[in-house]
Amino acid sequence: MSGPSMLEAIDLGIERGGRQLFSGFSFSLTPGSIVHLRGENGAGKTTLLRMLAGLSRYGFDGAVHRHSACLFLGHQSAVKGLLSPRENLHWHPSGERFRDDQAIESALANVGLHGYEDVPAAQLSAGQQRRVDLARLYLSQKPVWLLDEPFTAIDIRGVTRLQQRFVEHAAQGGAVLLSSHQALDASVNARLLDLSSGQFS
Repeated sequence: MSGPSMLEAIDLGIERGGRQLFSGFSFSLTPGSIVHLRGENGAGKTTLLRMLAGLSRYGFDGAVHRHSACLFLGHQSAVKGLLSPRENLHWHPSGERFRDDQAIESALANVGLHGYEDVPAAQLSAGQQRRVDLARLYLSQKPVWLLDEPFTAIDIRGVTRLQQRFVEHAAQGGAVLLSSHQALDASVNARLLDLSSGQFS
């Protein structure tokens, strides 16, 4: 599936601590695309994703054009320990809040948290807390997903289910850009984008 650009980066570059992380980086996300961003540790993958999401607005060269709303999930959990999974989804710090309890219960079931809807998140394991974050992928209406190491603390079954969700989202006309050191299944049909070269493979 292809179409007009949903997210476009033009000649992006940034320097941190006197070191150039990347420069002249350009690409475009179109409907139906899944892009796997690769790069060495410290290459700037998290920095790039935050720039694309609009969370880093200054201090870089180039331009970002967001033609569609973007959902960003960082590599660190945004779950609040004093709140339950249900409450965390009701009151997410991103400002995207979900009110439909039935939809929330279904999303939590999809990430393997049926029966944990009202347990304080502080009592959940790191992997379970991460799955609360990932439940947003079953609730959000935002068409562009920017995901920083989404498989962190997720078991093999969860990784498989998550990759299936990427495929479903792309088939519905959405787009996914994710960073991960883990290879994706061939069935995902993701394009590889190398941060150091700025080239697809």
